[in-house]
Amino acid sequence: MSNSSRHVVRVRKNGFSLIELVIVVVIIAIIGAIAIPKMSRGASGAADSALVQNLSVLRSAIDLYQTEHGGSYPTAAAINDALLKYTDDQGAINGTGTKDATHIYGPYLRSVPTLPVGAKKGQNGIDIAANSATATVGWIYDPALGTMKANTTTEQDAKNIAYNTY
Repeated sequence: MSNSSRHVVRVRKNGFSLIELVIVVVIIAIIGAIAIPKMSRGASGAADSALVQNLSVLRSAIDLYQTEHGGSYPTAAAINDALLKYTDDQGAINGTGTKDATHIYGPYLRSVPTLPVGAKKGQNGIDIAANSATATVGWIYDPALGTMKANTTTEQDAKNIAYNTY
């Protein structure tokens, strides 16, 4: 036998078989079926978290105002100025917007946050429930209880919890 006849030349083709390609496509489809719904819920989940955070900021500002003003909450008519400007111990707002010898409290917020959800999304006005239909009202304030809630009606989060009950 000659040397050349002993060596069997094996030719291997490079590439993927049809079965291998099908398996890869099925795996990608499974990953997509799991990931896409979770990613689409991410935007609404972010808005829900923003609502919780904005309400926390507003409620903390009202609580601090109440603590510094002998247990009194801001009036409905003056809620914006009471949170955004300097006040005295009786809650009178300094018209100049600067701190002076008597107007030593506040401001409690730099700006009123916007409502991140619902039909009034993007609005940052604060008013009482009776005036909630006003176009710029994003937040509903109850001066008797010092509570703040979102100005939404039937809008709900992904868990079917009404935004105005947060």
